[in-house]
Amino acid sequence: MRAMRRDDLQRVSELEQVSYDFPWSMGIFGDCLKAGHPSWVLCLDGSVIGYGILSVGAGEAHVLNVCIDPAQRGQGFGRHLMRRLLDIARWNGAERVFLEVRPSNPNAQQLYASMGFQEIGRRPRYYPAHEGREDAIVMALDFPLS
Repeated sequence: MRAMRRDDLQRVSELEQVSYDFPWSMGIFGDCLKAGHPSWVLCLDGSVIGYGILSVGAGEAHVLNVCIDPAQRGQGFGRHLMRRLLDIARWNGAERVFLEVRPSNPNAQQLYASMGFQEIGRRPRYYPAHEGREDAIVMALDFPLS
């Protein structure tokens, strides 16, 4: 695992396109790098197979995007990547981490719940969908006070 670089954007964009019906553009990923958001790629045998982007500030962190190559899912790579993002959040002083997930993505919901995230609310009509809009499940993880 390593920090995302500009030369990763093409591969990251390719993974995004094959993974989501409503993908981020390559420009959005570039903007995240420009903004200094912690952005990481997960590599296997020299190839990028996943990425994660985090926003951190004011004692909070927000997981903005996480993705694993569809051919590599179910092998623990998503959990590995999420652990790194949580470490980065903690190292940057976050006491709580938020994320949104689609109700239509039970695998991601299960992963997040298994890592300690709990549903704290819903954002109505948050995501674009093929027929209208889809709600977002808002989840949060509080770090124990040390």
